Amino acid sequence: MFAIEVRDHIMIAHSLPRPVFGPAQAMHGATFVVDAAFFTRELDDDGLAVDIGLATAILSKVLKPLNYQNLDEMEVFSGKITTTEVIAKHIFDQLATAVQSGELGRGSQRICKIRVLLNESHMARGWYEADL
Repeated sequence: MFAIEVRDHIMIAHSLPRPVFGPAQAMHGATFVVDAAFFTRELDDDGLAVDIGLATAILSKVLKPLNYQNLDEMEVFSGKITTTEVIAKHIFDQLATAVQSGELGRGSQRICKIRVLLNESHMARGWYEADL
C-alpha cells in the first residue's frame, strides 16, 4: 500500500457540554494539526500515488470553513458533540467527497482509503480512517 500524507491546521472554538468532559464543557479554543493520508494500491506511470500539490490544496479547501469558527454555531455540527473523533469524521467525509468527484486529478480513482488524524497536542491525537 502506498500513501501520500499532507498536513495543515485549524483553529476552532467549541464546548463539549456533557459532564464527562469536565472543564472542557465550557467554551474553549483548540488548534488542531490535521494530517490527511490518501492510500493507493498502485502507482501511476509517473511513480505517483497521489499528486501532493492537489492533496494539499484539497485539505486546505476542506478545512477553510472550519478555521476560526465556533463549531457550536455551525449547522453542520448541530446536535453533535464536536469531539476530536467527530471532527475527524467530518473532515474525512469532505475529503471522500472530493476524491469521489475527481478533485485529486487522475489519482482520484486509485485512492482506496483515507485517514484523517487530528493532533490536539504533542501528547494526544485522534483519527478516523476507512476504505472508500
